[in-house]
Amino acid sequence: MERHYKGSCHCGRVTFELDCDLSTAVRCNCSICRRKGTPMALAADGSFRLTGGEDDLATYQFHTGRARHFFCRNCGIYTHHNPRSNPKLVRVNAGCLEGVDPLALETELIDGASFD
Repeated sequence: MERHYKGSCHCGRVTFELDCDLSTAVRCNCSICRRKGTPMALAADGSFRLTGGEDDLATYQFHTGRARHFFCRNCGIYTHHNPRSNPKLVRVNAGCLEGVDPLALETELIDGASFD
């Protein structure tokens, strides 16, 4: 079921909100997601909104440069990314969502390693 969530990085400088259905949370085995190690939630179309800290966000891109991974410049926490498969989508770090235990989420595995 889709719900509205608020989220932030660890230091609280980067804040955002979105609508998502956590029953569709995923993990990915690509080179960067293996290292991030967190379940990711897919924001409903157009619902992701950065509410604070835009100047505190840094971007990391690699390989094809299509995917954009965002993290807080101050605390280093990965908050969200635009996937290479569809850069218009936004996946968020489920551990950044208020009231969500990311370790309790059932997730589907995306085989991103086959695209590395």
